Amino acid sequence: MDDLSRYKELKATILYHNDRYYNQDNPEITDYEYDMMMQELKGLEQKHPEYITSDSPTQKVGGSAKREAGVLVRHNVPMLSLQDVFSKEDVDAFVADMQEQLVDPTFVVEYKIDGLSMALRYVNGKLDVAVTRGDGVLQGEDVTVNAKVIKDVKNTLKEPIEYLEVRGEVYMTNEAFDKVNEIQEIKGKKLFANPRNCAAGTLRQLDSSITKERNLSMFVFNIQDAKGREFISHSEGYEYLKRQGIKIIEDYKICKTAKEVWEAIEAIGENRDKLGYDIDGAVVKIDSFADRQKLGATAKVPRWAVAYKYPPEEKETKLLAIELSVGRTGRITPTAIFEPIRLCGTTVSRATLHNQDFIDDLDVRIGDTIVVYKSGEIIPKVKGVVKEKRPADSAPYVIGNTCPVCGAPAVREGDNADIKCTNHSCPSKLVRNIVNFVGRDAMDIKGFGFAYVETLVDHGYLKDLSDIYGLIDKRQELLDKKIIGLVKSTDNLLNAIEGSKNNDAIKLLTSLGISNVGKSAAKSLMKKFKSIDNLMKASYAQLIEVNDIGDISAMAIINYFKNPDNQAVVQRLKEYGVNMNIIEAQDGDERFDGKTFVVTGTLPTLSRKAASELIEKHGGKVSGSVSKKTDYLLAGENAGSKLTKAQNLGINVISEETLLEMVK
Repeated sequence: MDDLSRYKELKATILYHNDRYYNQDNPEITDYEYDMMMQELKGLEQKHPEYITSDSPTQKVGGSAKREAGVLVRHNVPMLSLQDVFSKEDVDAFVADMQEQLVDPTFVVEYKIDGLSMALRYVNGKLDVAVTRGDGVLQGEDVTVNAKVIKDVKNTLKEPIEYLEVRGEVYMTNEAFDKVNEIQEIKGKKLFANPRNCAAGTLRQLDSSITKERNLSMFVFNIQDAKGREFISHSEGYEYLKRQGIKIIEDYKICKTAKEVWEAIEAIGENRDKLGYDIDGAVVKIDSFADRQKLGATAKVPRWAVAYKYPPEEKETKLLAIELSVGRTGRITPTAIFEPIRLCGTTVSRATLHNQDFIDDLDVRIGDTIVVYKSGEIIPKVKGVVKEKRPADSAPYVIGNTCPVCGAPAVREGDNADIKCTNHSCPSKLVRNIVNFVGRDAMDIKGFGFAYVETLVDHGYLKDLSDIYGLIDKRQELLDKKIIGLVKSTDNLLNAIEGSKNNDAIKLLTSLGISNVGKSAAKSLMKKFKSIDNLMKASYAQLIEVNDIGDISAMAIINYFKNPDNQAVVQRLKEYGVNMNIIEAQDGDERFDGKTFVVTGTLPTLSRKAASELIEKHGGKVSGSVSKKTDYLLAGENAGSKLTKAQNLGINVISEETLLEMVK
């Protein structure tokens, strides 16, 4: 790939991840992976200054301010980012540069808290406005109501001055984060990935009682502006703020030499594990405000400070056991169970080991000291084994050839890395098959959660998918034994099951769990064959005529319906009155028939789901990724890398307005 193509690709990818981080509070990659992309982008811009445009990530600060979270407020002082550095050489170079430009400069080294930036403005000693970073230059969100319920935010200064603006980081302690996720789990809601995401989402809440309940914290790390009192240095400002009861980053170090600065950075790194909150680096800044004024700033960063980023966090722990589980297809998955460790703000004690090949490649053994890290700062993964610490009596781990749930033979087919249980009635496979069957993207039986499925399987009420529709005949027995609950809960579930009999056969086909036959493929198949009965009789040649059905999918369908057990389940579903036919749309048309769309970015009025449903209603298919087979890319704001790829492939890019015109 030439430099310009790589530059465009990097730019689009970074803009996409900026949106995930700043605007959606839901990053997909680690800070380290992001930083490496930014470094590569900066290198290309240094080599080719002509590439730089105003929309480059190197020219922007922060995300976009969100109106729904509050009134937008103009920044009195820009809330810029910091220049990142990644090595001792980079730090030494910064110190040397400062010493060359300034007379005997003093440096402050302090923690870089991993949270969300917020500025507090005090007028005559009273908190007037709290504002988020927003775009970092022009405006942010007014979150004053939420700021006032954060315990570390002082509403009144003890030594009031005419005007004071301070900037700090709103964060969540590990203890507070764990409590929030515990409550989320009890309520059956999605867990937060890490404390930073949780803090950012909480500060933007429209209900301040939720903000208060989640127990946010705040460190102030800078005086942005002051009237009525002059501050000479950062450290002097800190002493004033402490007297006001404002929480500052107290463990800061005053340094004069590059050696002292690096020792302070190393000390912070060594202390990371002992903190009750996350940091993502150390900040080195000039102490004197006069020196800062002299140095000034670029459009994006101040010239008087840098942020040293520590390498990705990984830790050693002891492997206690390997737990085997059986999935819907019978695949046996090994999971490492290890002594709990803290990584990226969460306590972890489990990580997938994927399959026997992965175990063999790493030579993982029970009792080993393993190295664990987090992928995307979300998913724990095993990186390797510290073999010098291996117990003398350790033995290689083998998954074996029997199912850990039902004891049936387990086999590895051909070159496939997966080992699968051969028992069609394996309870673990059955539970997951039924969970898939009743799920939202399948038969969509409301209220039929995992716990109910597991209970009904354990009590022998569900032995295959068709038994779901026989539960109505056992209503009184279910009530007497309180298998589901009281009358209302039981009747709600049974009514939902009965109602699902009228679903389109597309949903039924999706729910059967045939390999490679998801919602989109099921729709294409049913449009051609019209009924499950016709599909069961279809030949290989007929199947591969269908869009999106290739050799593997066609053979999976044929093999599924050749199986006598599956034939019996479909027959019983039919006898219970489950609809086997496609329901022809009454309020749509097929104008997008044969056309594939990809939806990306934030649309002006439609959600992505609503846009996808509109396309499908008119016969189109919606895919998650851009390829040569894509006909249209429906792009909104922050479309990211998918837009770049579509443009490179010459794919027709349309707006929401164009889509709505197309379906008029």
